[in-house]
Amino acid sequence: MSGEWQHGLFGCFDNFSLCLISYFVPCYQFGKNAEAVGESCLLCGLALLVPLVDLWAVISIRGKIRESKGIQGSLVGDLLTWCVCPLCALVQESQEVQGMSPQAIARE
Repeated sequence: MSGEWQHGLFGCFDNFSLCLISYFVPCYQFGKNAEAVGESCLLCGLALLVPLVDLWAVISIRGKIRESKGIQGSLVGDLLTWCVCPLCALVQESQEVQGMSPQAIARE
């Protein structure tokens, strides 16, 4: 795997509307990211509200996004990214999955 993220971690304002949605309704945006990699939008959105379950959910979804796009990284790196700057991580993931569908993931 040698891919990189399309947008940097602090590229939050590359898509301002996505940034606003992620800031005001992070559960919704996280659910949509999960849906893009074949997971349940509702369950993942709700998981973001539950302490400790949220950590498992965010590293799981970020890992799936990385795998589907061939992006280098690790579980520890994903966890640190979410702990240091969760909204930036959410927006970065959202920008990465824009236009992706579960069918496209299945073909890769």
